[in-house]
Amino acid sequence: MNLLKSILRACRYLLITVLALGLIVPVNRAQGYPLLKEAPGYARSNDENLQRSNFLSPGFIPAVEQTYLKASNTEISDTFGYSVAISGDTVVVGAHFEDSNATGVNGNQTNHLADDSGAAYVFVYDGTSWSQQAYLKASNTEADDHFGSSVSISGNTIAVGALGESSQATGVNGVQTDNSAADSGAVYIFTRVGGVWSQQAYLKASNTEADDQFGCALSIAGDTIAIGAQYEDSSATGINGNQTSNSAVDSGAVYIFSRNAGVWTQQAYLKASNTNLLDYFGRSVSMAGDTVAVGAYGESSNATGVNGNQSNNSAQGAGATYIFTRNVTTWTQQAYLKASNTESDDQFGYSVAISGDTVAVGAYMEDSNAIGVNGNQTSNSSEDAGAVYVFTRTSTIWSQQAYLKASNTEANDNFGGAVAISGDRLIVGANPEDSNAKGENGDQFNNLASNAGAVYAFDRENSIWNQLAYLKATNSEDFDNFGLSLAISGVFVAVGAPGEDSDAVGINGNQMDNSAFSSGSTFLRKFYPYGICIPYVSH
Repeated sequence: MNLLKSILRACRYLLITVLALGLIVPVNRAQGYPLLKEAPGYARSNDENLQRSNFLSPGFIPAVEQTYLKASNTEISDTFGYSVAISGDTVVVGAHFEDSNATGVNGNQTNHLADDSGAAYVFVYDGTSWSQQAYLKASNTEADDHFGSSVSISGNTIAVGALGESSQATGVNGVQTDNSAADSGAVYIFTRVGGVWSQQAYLKASNTEADDQFGCALSIAGDTIAIGAQYEDSSATGINGNQTSNSAVDSGAVYIFSRNAGVWTQQAYLKASNTNLLDYFGRSVSMAGDTVAVGAYGESSNATGVNGNQSNNSAQGAGATYIFTRNVTTWTQQAYLKASNTESDDQFGYSVAISGDTVAVGAYMEDSNAIGVNGNQTSNSSEDAGAVYVFTRTSTIWSQQAYLKASNTEANDNFGGAVAISGDRLIVGANPEDSNAKGENGDQFNNLASNAGAVYAFDRENSIWNQLAYLKATNSEDFDNFGLSLAISGVFVAVGAPGEDSDAVGINGNQMDNSAFSSGSTFLRKFYPYGICIPYVSH
């Protein structure tokens, strides 16, 4: 494994060197010619401004404070920031390739005896600054478990997924030591009392099987957690169906667990209403109160909008999202969501996020060349540019409210690969985006930093969405994948950049050293209350 990491590092640095020497000319991928950078003070024509409508006024940027987080044991290829979650003043960051063999909370971080076992790091804000509060590991740490591949937090409870964990246990707190179900997956629950974290539960599927990847996605809200297993194979449909059949390979499932007086039990087993092989139901999940949104990016019907015809498979990999609601302890499916411009391979549902009566769905391989909000969806001239669809609920009826695109749409940027929403603010990740801008609202229109990544912040007012900001890392570089993971809570936004390379440790260290390939980082931005802006002066 260490040899592989070294090879990957060498290949990556070779590509960066080639770019630096000018042997490859950055091009506008949508149009196929070298991209010319706009000069400082350049004023676009009225037509260009119309094309780039709904983007933040060039004279102002959102007022922000920024913090740069690194692991306390930064190492090459740990991918710190692969997953992030935030609740109030607490952030949890996953590093699913971290290598120590520690177990539990705050163990020995300094050895490398369990390759890719994974870890999670907890940071807290005291009103003025951030500090690391805990270093979390599985209670049964083993190589290749990928603990930290997903994380979620609600108040004083953290859930961490380990999609490569391999025990054949089922249910809650089973035997962890058997490894006869490779990559079946597990989820670990941690709770905090008086600033001290401890493991509360070890969760497994009720029908554990090899390669199901239980824990590939998860979302916790209060005393309930939804856990995705995108490669689960049963042909059941709906709620609490027959789990024992394996006749629908990689159809996927979601498991609901609830907590009562500190004790976790499984409450429901969710499947799509139109279960089919290779639908990957559960690749993404998001929970708010008694509502869960589940993405199935491989679903293949050609339906559009809400509650269309699910029965055909003529749009392979178009994707779908399913809404489930709970009444006391009983779950039912409330809606079946599709894109307004459904097409094959758009992978609608690859990411989902819900807040109250609003759900955002990413289709990171959607192909239109539209820019901004509610543009023309019919063009397919920007392959895999990506899009996000916003739906809202009135009573029990869902409808599409907006169709969002990047302000600098280009092929292969995968806008919508990650989404997060809180109230009227939505953030969207495009981790392969290529500009070398740094910070807020820089030059979007060059492609000088391949796969550096970007994040787009949108705000809603009176049902109208507008782009608030274009965010980049402060040390934006090739292959940092800024925006691969996202989280938002109140005024705080967390953005993971798992490919970032500095060897800094802790808080606000030196970002400019690139000696720790893909060690990863996370950027925290504190947006001041809505509407407060500071002048932006071009330098």
